[in-house]
Amino acid sequence: MDYSCSQCGVSVNFNKQGTFFVKQIQLSEAQTISRSFYQSDNSAALNYTNLQDIEEAAKKIYARGYHHVNCGVAHQGGTASFMDIQLFLERIQNRETIEFIQNGKFVSHLQPILKVDSGDVYAYESLLRSNDPSKSISPFELFKVANTTGFHSLLDQRAREEAIKAKKMHIQHGIKSFINFLPSTIYNPEYCLKHTFNIVKKYDIDPEDLVFEVVETEKITDVDHLKSVFNTYKREGIKVALDDVGAGFSTIDMLKLLEPDYVKIDRSFISFCDTSAEKQDFLKEVRETSQNLGIKVLAEGIERQEELEICQKLGLDLCQGYLFGKPSESAQLPAVTEAFVS
Repeated sequence: MDYSCSQCGVSVNFNKQGTFFVKQIQLSEAQTISRSFYQSDNSAALNYTNLQDIEEAAKKIYARGYHHVNCGVAHQGGTASFMDIQLFLERIQNRETIEFIQNGKFVSHLQPILKVDSGDVYAYESLLRSNDPSKSISPFELFKVANTTGFHSLLDQRAREEAIKAKKMHIQHGIKSFINFLPSTIYNPEYCLKHTFNIVKKYDIDPEDLVFEVVETEKITDVDHLKSVFNTYKREGIKVALDDVGAGFSTIDMLKLLEPDYVKIDRSFISFCDTSAEKQDFLKEVRETSQNLGIKVLAEGIERQEELEICQKLGLDLCQGYLFGKPSESAQLPAVTEAFVS
């Protein structure tokens, strides 16, 4: 495994003018794209004053089958950083989003997590949002672009920092904060998590109040690596959670292999669970396995009173969903529901 920091977000800036370089292409071939290409240091080069020009040039080069070439840009006589043309295209086409990932303003919105039996606030989950009214970029779009352009590690790191700051500013001591993280961005836990642990110390947060929660869109195959990440968090006194149990890679078998402190049941098993014996059987199985391992079970995505009542009947520990409150910039008190006051 490569433990270099090349994926942690090397600064990428596309100035409005400079020189566009293409390696592994003959000058005559490049000039079929644009007559303005010239030879420079074993590369074809093109001076530009408009980013749209080099985006179109790169598209044409790729469309003509030159998939093996490397591209880069330099500004005011600087040195170009080369990358394969496919990555270059992803970055130049998503340049505004990349700029926002690197330098934009973020904030964490907080959604309450309650105790199933009493309705008392147990924690808040931190969810990354743009703090710039002029930028209506969804978190899904941000992480999608970050993943394809090599900035997922930087975005994940920034999200963790914003969540820790939100804990300091809005969530009182003793109330836990659930913070999402992508295990695929943590190449070497001992090194990659130093920034996170330093932020925890900087804001004087009690590690016992933090729960780092695995979220991942792709199936995780390196269970040993994820276990190493979990162990590194736990060594610092921080709890860990496994998200979306029942969907994707998060099977009941994973509970036994990873032994997290919390498991969050995928919302597909919570939605209308009051009308499905099959869903209730699955919830019972998760509860029994988790109780044997000392793991707390959190039901997410609760939107109906009847779903909460099933979670209470089955003895689940924690609950979260729009029935109690939507994410907000401050730690709002949850809505009181009939099941908690009856």
